[in-house]
Amino acid sequence: MENIIRKHYINKIERCFGKETIIVLTGQRRVGKSFLLRQLRDIKLNEANTNVIYIDKEKREFDSIQTYRELNDHIESHYQKGKKNYIFIDEIQDIEEFERSIRSYQTEPDAEIVITGSNAKMLSNELSTLIGGRYKEIYIQSLSYQEFLIFHNLTDSDDALSQYIQFGGLPGLVKIGLEEDDAREYQMDIYHTVLLKDVIMRNKIRNVTFLENLVRFIADNAGKLISANSIAKFMKSQGENITSTVVSNYINYLTEAYIIHKVNRFNIHGKRLFESNDKYYFEDHGIRNALAGGSREGDIEKVIENIIYQHLIHLGYSVTVGQLQAGEIDFVCTAKNGRRCYIQASFIIADETTREREFGNLRAIKDNYPKYVISMTPLVTRNDDNGITHLHLRKFLMEGLG
Repeated sequence: MENIIRKHYINKIERCFGKETIIVLTGQRRVGKSFLLRQLRDIKLNEANTNVIYIDKEKREFDSIQTYRELNDHIESHYQKGKKNYIFIDEIQDIEEFERSIRSYQTEPDAEIVITGSNAKMLSNELSTLIGGRYKEIYIQSLSYQEFLIFHNLTDSDDALSQYIQFGGLPGLVKIGLEEDDAREYQMDIYHTVLLKDVIMRNKIRNVTFLENLVRFIADNAGKLISANSIAKFMKSQGENITSTVVSNYINYLTEAYIIHKVNRFNIHGKRLFESNDKYYFEDHGIRNALAGGSREGDIEKVIENIIYQHLIHLGYSVTVGQLQAGEIDFVCTAKNGRRCYIQASFIIADETTREREFGNLRAIKDNYPKYVISMTPLVTRNDDNGITHLHLRKFLMEGLG
């Protein structure tokens, strides 16, 4: 694992240097932010006329750095004038008022700053309040399918895809292996760490039992339209009196920790966002599978939809759920240039009823943007069906939408 470089992210970071911008690597714990930062540190250590100041708040040698003043003292004692100083700080949210220190060094002409954080609220509240738009967020995801193949030394095949569907993309699995019991134990350990540090402790959660039940509920209903009200009603039917406000707050805490992602609904014809009933997907579908338990035979479509969503984000699309008068489109994807496409996710198109459901909803959209069905239907690679492209999941994960 030490020799594997996620070039996609390293290149993104490198392109931001020299622009007087603080680079913030965000994402769920254990998706590889720390590893990327160490790789970047090693790259810069081998460059001429550079000085690297590296702080890892998860290591005990940096326990003494608790406040921005102690952070200032540490950086100042290692800073070298006349050289390009790279300041790398891992899990910076553990330092009180860190943004004060970062703001002061951001103005230094010979400094480049890269920090990591595992909570979205850190950006929206603490960081952005003081430095405004002077930062670039780079969102780090679990391994894509292509990265999964590289990390586990696999070749693209149905068997490799099956393992990716089952185990997900936590980079640490390369050390643990893909044996069911070991992988699930590791995934649940990571899940409990994230839940404790980035949700329970940060937000002073008291009703931990409900929080855990909520995550499992979302795992069971990944890819389904749900609302805070519907969850509150369900909990009431289970004998637990939880208000929709509490549900909404807890869901926000989970999204801030990047455990789950909320995807809004978009009225395709009315061109507006709805304000209720969203879909939720997991950052890592392996953790989702560990929470749901069992094999994937009964929930394969949920997992495929989760995988497609995450890969669309990896490709740079912004994603919403499409709403038509007569039905739903799984994903409305908008590229950075404003171009749109529509995607339906399915397991296998085995009969006319399934075909009509998946392709029929796309045909009901009366515009000329590209339309796709992505499935695991045998013998399909990339077929055209009256203007709708039918892609195999492996083809999509290896080559994108083409």
